[in-house]
Amino acid sequence: MTAQACNSLAALAEHDWSRATIGHPDTWPPALRLTMDIILSVPLPMLVMWGRQQVMLYNDAYVDLVGPAQQPAPGGRVPAMQPSAWSWNPAAIEGCWAGRTLAFPGATLRLWRHDGISEQRFDLTYTPLRDAERVVQGILCTLAPPAAPGAPAAARMLRMLVVEDNLDAQYLVCEMLRAFGHEVDAVASGETALERLRRGDIEVLFSDVSLPGISGIELARRAVAAQPGLQVIFASGYGTAVTQQLDFKTEAIQKPYEIEQLQAILERVGARIPA
Repeated sequence: MTAQACNSLAALAEHDWSRATIGHPDTWPPALRLTMDIILSVPLPMLVMWGRQQVMLYNDAYVDLVGPAQQPAPGGRVPAMQPSAWSWNPAAIEGCWAGRTLAFPGATLRLWRHDGISEQRFDLTYTPLRDAERVVQGILCTLAPPAAPGAPAAARMLRMLVVEDNLDAQYLVCEMLRAFGHEVDAVASGETALERLRRGDIEVLFSDVSLPGISGIELARRAVAAQPGLQVIFASGYGTAVTQQLDFKTEAIQKPYEIEQLQAILERVGARIPA
């Protein structure tokens, strides 16, 4: 939805919404009406993905940023070539659908305009929009100028192996780690992981504790015995107590985890690996 020349929801209602997937603003859910009333009066570029059918709405500042030619019709669905605010990090979008507010200072987006592609940095914030029952119904993305001159990057690029038998979860964590700047491979079982580790190029093993076949703990024990310098990070939905009594050094994070928690662990792990 383009909010051209509109600075209130009342003014926006005068647009022709007859072809819009989402219908006239008078019929919108209260959470969406309130959100749009706010972003129409804010000078920062902001856009909303509403519903899993991906209806896209945005304000004038976003149009000024990317150009009107790149936008779907008012209330239309997100186009096949998604705007970079949605496509640059699928893990962030899924994390927000899961109910987490996520911030990415200094993120670089590739913007498609009529005069070509340009790269710009923003402090991105993704906020879940909830209905009266606290169910997430949409996502609000804010693109603010970066507060610092450089985007925070990992202390160093890490060569990582992710071991996760849930393929959806595996995909999300790999995308997140790649967004941080790391080199990532992934497998679904401990047995396959041991075969992959034999190449000797992996620095960090990021494994779920519960795996089919040998457990993540047994996998790590064998892997560290074969490669003493290997760093291990466990992820578990059952807390970190099970990993605290091991006879080798590990890091542990409890699912679901915040991006900031994962970044802090990666920084500690990276500092222990010789340059």
